[in-house]
Amino acid sequence: MVADSRQVYRRLEIATNKPPPEDRARVRYHGLDLAGPEAGFNVHLYVAAVAPVLRSGRRVIVEGGTNLYVDALMDGLTLGGVPPQPARRAELARLSTAELGTLARELEPGLELDFSNRVRLERAIELLEAAGPPLARLRARTPPPWKAIRVGLELPPEELAERIRERSRRQLELGLVEETRAALESGVPAGSQALSGTGYAEAVAFLQGRVTDAELLPLMVRNNRRLAKRQLTWLRRDARIRWFRAGPEALPAILNYLEGTLI
Repeated sequence: MVADSRQVYRRLEIATNKPPPEDRARVRYHGLDLAGPEAGFNVHLYVAAVAPVLRSGRRVIVEGGTNLYVDALMDGLTLGGVPPQPARRAELARLSTAELGTLARELEPGLELDFSNRVRLERAIELLEAAGPPLARLRARTPPPWKAIRVGLELPPEELAERIRERSRRQLELGLVEETRAALESGVPAGSQALSGTGYAEAVAFLQGRVTDAELLPLMVRNNRRLAKRQLTWLRRDARIRWFRAGPEALPAILNYLEGTLI
């Protein structure tokens, strides 16, 4: 089960790093291709789509991805029960990221949030306008009926940085710019949630002439490294995660750990 807020979109394959067709032919994946890229999507829709699989009683490997989605699935995280407001989202989409940040701070001056993330800003504004501050009060947890065992993979910083650079280079080689252009030409807005993810956002900037060919790869690498740092910061706060070094030896070690935990 994939817990990733970008892999839910159909027709976006490269920067989302979806499993290749040969892997999807061997193993059943859930959580992929749940919506068109022109549509909005959120954690509530994701949980509603995949929770029945977990309720079935089968053992599922949840891979992420988007930490908010993982938390929502494993810990029952909700966001105040406030449903998305499409009309308000359309209004917010016309604001710049800086303007969204200003509005969010007006609603809650001490708000702690990633102010570079448009999706999070729009949702925070939605929640605060509907229920009032503080936003932290709206984050309630209702434990789900399934048990989760948490496993993390880690790499030395220099090796992680090199993998990020190589993945970014490979994405461009596979046709990231062309895939992004096709999405735009099909009617997906440049400021859409689907194209706000790392990789697509830089490709949009390149197609709009705001980034040069020489700047594109370094910008992707920089933003992917920043994303990885934020993800690790989030995950390190969870003492329930058992960490393993990524590599060929990780799988037998993880399987041995799970065998002992599940007994």
